[in-house]
Amino acid sequence: MPSIVRSAHAEESAEVEVLLANMDKLKTLTKRIQGSLGRLESSGRSVQDAIGPIHHNTSALQVRQRNIERINNAIDNIRQPLDRRQREEPIIHAGPRLQRVNLQDYLSSMDRTSQALSDLQSSGLKSNQKAVAELRELLRFGNQQLEGAFRDTLREEANPVEPLHYITKQLPFPDISRDNSSKLRLINSYAAAGGDTRTAAIYADVRGPYVSTTLQNMATASVSTTRKTDPNAIYRQGTCAIGTYSVALEKLFASEYDNICPIFAREQWATTHSNTVQAAINDFARTLSELHHHVKNHIVTDCFLSYEIVQIVSSMSYRLESRNAALRQPIQDALRPIRETAKYSLSRLIDDIRQRSSALVSIPADGSAERLSYDVMTRLQTMTSYLDPLPSILASVGESGWRSSSSMPSGPGSDTPPLDVGISGRDLFSSYLADTLDTLLTSLDARARALLSKSKSAQGVFLANNVAVVDRTLASPPLSTLVSDAARAKLDTHRKRALAAYLDAWRDPCIHLRDTQYTNRSSHPNQAGGTPGGRPTSGSAAPVDSAAFLKGMSSKDRDAIKEKFKAFNAAFDDALARHRGYRFEAEVRALLGREVQAMIEPLYARFWDRYHEIDKGRGKYVKYGKGEMTSLLAGLAS
Repeated sequence: MPSIVRSAHAEESAEVEVLLANMDKLKTLTKRIQGSLGRLESSGRSVQDAIGPIHHNTSALQVRQRNIERINNAIDNIRQPLDRRQREEPIIHAGPRLQRVNLQDYLSSMDRTSQALSDLQSSGLKSNQKAVAELRELLRFGNQQLEGAFRDTLREEANPVEPLHYITKQLPFPDISRDNSSKLRLINSYAAAGGDTRTAAIYADVRGPYVSTTLQNMATASVSTTRKTDPNAIYRQGTCAIGTYSVALEKLFASEYDNICPIFAREQWATTHSNTVQAAINDFARTLSELHHHVKNHIVTDCFLSYEIVQIVSSMSYRLESRNAALRQPIQDALRPIRETAKYSLSRLIDDIRQRSSALVSIPADGSAERLSYDVMTRLQTMTSYLDPLPSILASVGESGWRSSSSMPSGPGSDTPPLDVGISGRDLFSSYLADTLDTLLTSLDARARALLSKSKSAQGVFLANNVAVVDRTLASPPLSTLVSDAARAKLDTHRKRALAAYLDAWRDPCIHLRDTQYTNRSSHPNQAGGTPGGRPTSGSAAPVDSAAFLKGMSSKDRDAIKEKFKAFNAAFDDALARHRGYRFEAEVRALLGREVQAMIEPLYARFWDRYHEIDKGRGKYVKYGKGEMTSLLAGLAS
C-alpha cells in the first residue's frame, strides 16, 4: 500500500517538473515573441512611413483612371452619331428610287439617322451644332428622296386610260399593283410616324390629273352628243353621253377609293380621296353647266335631258356617298341648276301649248288634226320614260304648281310650293297629264272657234280629230295606266263637244224631213193606218201606203212635200259634200258616220215611206231611195 502511494507521488512530481520545464520554455518564447513584436512594430512604422505616400498616390491614380474611362466613353458616345452619319450617308444618298437600296433598308437607315440626330441634340454640346445641322440636312435629303420615290411609284401607273373600253367590256378600272401599293404604304407610314402628311398631297397631285384626264373624253362626248341637227326634234333618251360619263366617273372614283384605303390611315381616306377627285368633280360640274345651258336654250324639246340628268346624277351621288360622304354635296350643288330647270320645264311645256295655239293663223280646211297634238302626245309619251325622276320633280313643284306661268328660276333659292306628302308620284304625273290634255284641247277648241267661226262642222271635225290623236296615244302603255278618271272625263267632254259641233251641219237636212201631222182628223174606214194626211196609229207595224197617204192630202200639202224633198236633197248633198271634203282619223270617221246615220236614217225612212210616191218614181223630187240612203249613210263610217 505505501509503495503504491510513493509511486503515485513520484509520477505527479515528474509531471510537475515537466510542466515547470514547459513553463520556462513558454516564458522564453514569450520573451522572444515580445522582442519580435517590438521589432515588427518598429518595422511596420517604418513601412507605413514609406508606403503611406505611395498608397495615396495610387488611390488618386485609380480615381483619375476611372475619370479617364468615363471621358472616353462619353467621347465614344459623342462620336457614335457622327460615325452613324458616315455609315448612313451613302445609303441615303443612293436613294430608293433606282432600286440600289431596298426600301425597308432605306427606311431603317433613315430611322438610325433620326436617332443619331436625337442623340446629338440631347447632348446639348455646342460643338455638335455642325453635326446636328449635317444630320438634319441628310434627313431632309432622305425625305425628299422618299417623296420622290412615292411620286415616281405613283407615276408608274398613272397613264390615262380609255374609259369606254372598260365600260363596254364591263371590266374594272386598273388599280395600283400590289407591290407598288405595299411600297407606297411603307413610305406613307414612315412619313406619318414623323408627322409628315405631304404624301397625301403628292397622291392627289399625281392621281388627280390621271382621273380628270381619263374622264376628259367623256366630258367632251357628253356635250357634243347634245348638238341638234333638227331644232324641233325631241331629245331621245340615252342620246347624250352623260350616262356613260357618270358610269365612268363612278367606277373610276370607286377604284381610286380602293387604291387609297391600303396606303393611308383610315382617318385620311375621305380627305385624300376628295382632294384626288376634286378636279374631276369640277370638270363634271362644268359639263353639267354646259348641258344646263343647252337645255335652257331648247327647253321645249330637250327638257327630257334634264330629267335624265337628274335621275342619273342623283342616283350616282347616293352610291358614291356610301364610300365617301363628302362627295355627295358638291355633286348635288352642280346638279341643282338643272333640277330647277327641270321643275320650270313642267309649266313651260304647258305655256308652249297655249303659245303655239294662240299663234295659229289658220286651221286646215279639211279639219285634220293639228301638229301640236302629235307633238304634245309625243312629249307625254316620252315623259313616261322618266317616271323615276319625275315624281320627285313634280313633288317639289307641288300639286298644280305647274299650271301658272312662271319665269326661268333665278337660282337655288327660288320659291317652291309646299309638298303634299299624301300624293304619290304617279298621282302627280296623272294630274299633270290631265292638265296638259285639258290645256291642249281647250286651247285648240278656242282657236278653232275663232278661225272657223263660219263652219261649226269644221270645228267639230278638227276637235274630234285632235281628241282621237290624244285618245289613241293614251291607249298605249304606259300612258294607259297613268290616265286618271278625271282626265278621261275631260276627254269625253271634249269629244261630246266636237260631236255636237259636227252634227250641227246635219240638222238642216233633218229639219226638212219633219212634216206636220194632224191628230184631230177622222180616220177613213178603208185605211188601217188612218185618214190620208192623218197620224198613223201609234205602234202600228203595218207598212205605210205612200200613194194612199198622198191621195188624202191637198195639192198644197203635196207641193209642200215636194219642196221638202228638194230642200232636203240640197241640204243633204251640201252636208255630204262637206263631209267628203274633211279628213278624218279612222276612229273619228267611224264615230261621226254612225252618229249621222243614227240621226238621218230613221227620219228619212219615215219620210220616204210616207211620201216617196210624190213623183211616182221619176226621181224628180225623191233623189234617194230608202235602201240607197241606208247604204250611203253606212258608207260615211267606213
